[in-house]
Amino acid sequence: MLGKGVVGGGGGTKAPKPSFVSYVRPEEIHTNEKEVTEKEVTLHLLPGEQLLCEASTVLKYVQEDSCQHGVYGRLVCTDFKIAFLGDDESALDNDETQFKNKVVGENDITLHCVDQIYGVFDEKKKTLFGQLKKYPEKLIIHCKDLRVFQFCLRYTKEEEVKRIVSGIIHHTQAPKLLKRLFLFSYATAAQNNTVTDPKNHTIMFDTLKDWCWELERTKGNMKYKAVSVNEGYKVCERLPAYFVVPTPLPEENVQRFQGHGIPIWCWSCHNGSALLKMSALPKEQDDGILQIQKSFLDGVYKTIHRPPYEIVKTEDLSSNFLSLQEIQTAYSKFKQLFLIDNSTEFWDTDIKWFSLLESSSWLDIIRRCLKKAIEITECMEAQNMNVLLLEENASDLCCLISSLVQLMMDPHCRTRIGFQSLIQKEWVMGGHCFLDRCNHLRQNDKEEVPVFLLFLDCVWQLVHQHPPAFEFTETYLTVLSDSLYIPIFSTFFFNSPHQKDTNMHQRQLSLPLTQSKSSPKRGFFREETDHLIKNLLGKRISKLINSSDELQDNFREFYDSWHSKPTDYHGLLLPHIEGPEIKVWAQRYLRWIPEAQILGGSRVATMSKLLEMIEEVQSLQEKIDERHHSQQAPQAEAPCLLRNSARLSSLFPFALLQRHSSKPVLPTSGWKALGDEDDLAKREDEFVDLGDV
Repeated sequence: MLGKGVVGGGGGTKAPKPSFVSYVRPEEIHTNEKEVTEKEVTLHLLPGEQLLCEASTVLKYVQEDSCQHGVYGRLVCTDFKIAFLGDDESALDNDETQFKNKVVGENDITLHCVDQIYGVFDEKKKTLFGQLKKYPEKLIIHCKDLRVFQFCLRYTKEEEVKRIVSGIIHHTQAPKLLKRLFLFSYATAAQNNTVTDPKNHTIMFDTLKDWCWELERTKGNMKYKAVSVNEGYKVCERLPAYFVVPTPLPEENVQRFQGHGIPIWCWSCHNGSALLKMSALPKEQDDGILQIQKSFLDGVYKTIHRPPYEIVKTEDLSSNFLSLQEIQTAYSKFKQLFLIDNSTEFWDTDIKWFSLLESSSWLDIIRRCLKKAIEITECMEAQNMNVLLLEENASDLCCLISSLVQLMMDPHCRTRIGFQSLIQKEWVMGGHCFLDRCNHLRQNDKEEVPVFLLFLDCVWQLVHQHPPAFEFTETYLTVLSDSLYIPIFSTFFFNSPHQKDTNMHQRQLSLPLTQSKSSPKRGFFREETDHLIKNLLGKRISKLINSSDELQDNFREFYDSWHSKPTDYHGLLLPHIEGPEIKVWAQRYLRWIPEAQILGGSRVATMSKLLEMIEEVQSLQEKIDERHHSQQAPQAEAPCLLRNSARLSSLFPFALLQRHSSKPVLPTSGWKALGDEDDLAKREDEFVDLGDV
């Protein structure tokens, strides 16, 4: 009776706390012959990867209510990842092996992908950090790709629990030095001898030739020039070694304020208008220095206002648009909708899911970004204006908006190579601080803002609405978002081209203990930059920007006119931004939640089913033809895809064979009132007479 009371958790009196040896149910342990002749599952290590600590007899739970079922195995921590090695390899379906990440396994978590770690102490969930006095009986890991892992440590040796929990906390939560990242160990150990085809590769924009090629491709070489004044990063460590400026602009102007206050070219339109960006001048209190800065900016504006340049419209993204704080807050709320520990938690929040989604404001932020990009597109396409984007460091929202504008206006950017080149040009060479914004070093949580993820979400809206216009799919975007947290790709692990070149090309030298010297990030929030911009630019901005009413009229006319015509997928491309058109990127955000998946509900499943039907029709036609020739018809083989298409998830290929949800798709109050699902399944469909309605 005592054992039964403890296991079941029922009864009016509180049962005494059991020993983990005496009260384990046999069905939970799954003791069988396989455990006696246990096969050691091999831990696959990348070049340069080292094992740090491990624990055996760890139970990995599945997200299935509170049944606490799972698989036993080893939990290991390396300098690259946390991995669970299950004892029962037969649990894996062979079909799933067709779609595997080549670097990270299904039960692998890279250290940079860990978001939060929780421990369960006497059924109470607490955040884990620093040194622990008491170690949890259950470990819950929330990942930045929105996976949730739960490990039971109740049956693990105490010393192994201390070792693995302390190791995971230290290597995922403690501040790191740049030179300690696994990226450098991997780069040293791995021999990369791949040869790229010069005719078909991503443009890296690390040479003067690359920029000249881009100028020639966009017909911008008549008004703009590529400069090498920052070669060797002798002028500014924030800017790339090579970039493009207006032809009349003296190169000594670039050196005057270390690249600040200089209009840098992003892209040219077919009608001659161009997209430019500019970082603000350093904030100064001295009136004399402020006057010098104003005179300098006046000279710059006169240069780009003279013929052959078009009228310039200035977009101040620091004061008239989103703030990084808004993006950070919205995503923090948004991601909580998808970090589900179990099915019960999912169904408990189901009834208020849409109100929680709206309150996060994430979809509204996506809409605002797309709208801003359309407004700039209208200025360049319809009004033949140059547009100058302003931001404090021109490395966050400038990267986002300029990339979206080019994606809408330039069909080359909608090819796979063109899209990769766009990211390289606007984000990597544009100086987006991936190291800080992804918080890879765990040094400052306030700097962690998912600006690049916001960009990918905006791109997904376009891909979802206009699939034929793109050479890549949403799966490509999802894998790209995952790559942000895999420290073997140097693309997303540095704050600037200078930092990357210094550390990747001189690994054998003594690396600095802190990150590369860069401009201080004053003005992280919008309020701090308002005064600076207004002081420096004065009334000039108000002369360049149209009135809001006129801007809205032009935008609406341009937007409605484009959507009223047939879509040219090789030309200008605008998204729908009305409320219902901006959707949740289901493949990325819902792929790990079985209850949110529809088996056989994806586009891939639909196409697969169509192919099956075609194969079946062809097979039947062959049987008919053979019978006409008085031959015995052989037994037709079932199409190879027939068994699989019905099992393809709506979030394919990330949830190929996930289990069915154990609850009906009704609000929580609804299914709880209906009682047990077994009783529900036995009921007949109710008939409702709608004749009098």
